[in-house]
Amino acid sequence: MVTQLGDGPAGRELAHPARSDIRLEQVLHALADPMRLAVVRALDAARQELACSAIELPVSKSTSTHHFRVLRESGVIRQDYRGTAKMTCLRRDDLDARFPGLLDSVLAAAARQDPAG
Repeated sequence: MVTQLGDGPAGRELAHPARSDIRLEQVLHALADPMRLAVVRALDAARQELACSAIELPVSKSTSTHHFRVLRESGVIRQDYRGTAKMTCLRRDDLDARFPGLLDSVLAAAARQDPAG
């Protein structure tokens, strides 16, 4: 089942998997990419929603959009439009409920591997 969120006009709502449909292999695939892991780390550090534009990645806009889509479709993040901004938050509660300790373990390992950022 896919849930829809967003307060924008039709066509601007984004599909998200329901908590029960989040699959471990998709989450691990999403977190395996360094750019996507950087997004997750930024969202975790912020502890709040961020506009996509607030998370700077050293890639093109189209590549950045691809990374956000993979994270959203895997259930790692939630995105919705607020006016012209696409707001993004980490689905920590959903991930912790489905895979207890996974996100904390991945984030801790990433910090040990790259403590600068």
